[in-house]
Amino acid sequence: MPTTLATIKKNLEDRIGAPIMLVAQTGRKRQTQRKGILTETYPSVFVVDLDPEENSFERVSYSYSDVLTRTVEIEFLSEAI
Repeated sequence: MPTTLATIKKNLEDRIGAPIMLVAQTGRKRQTQRKGILTETYPSVFVVDLDPEENSFERVSYSYSDVLTRTVEIEFLSEAI
């Protein structure tokens, strides 16, 4: 598990264009799963284009601190970050 925001950002920058699975905590004991492609990274957030067949909107963005605090969990194919 990456322990700094810079490490998380670097790992995501290295995998732009890769298929991704996001599991986001949305409240008390609730989770949302989304599939898409990692498209862009910015200084404080990353953007995922979602699969239009499974989701009602096209894009979603999360901050690197969401990954650090485990509010969002990321999986690339069979690897977990």
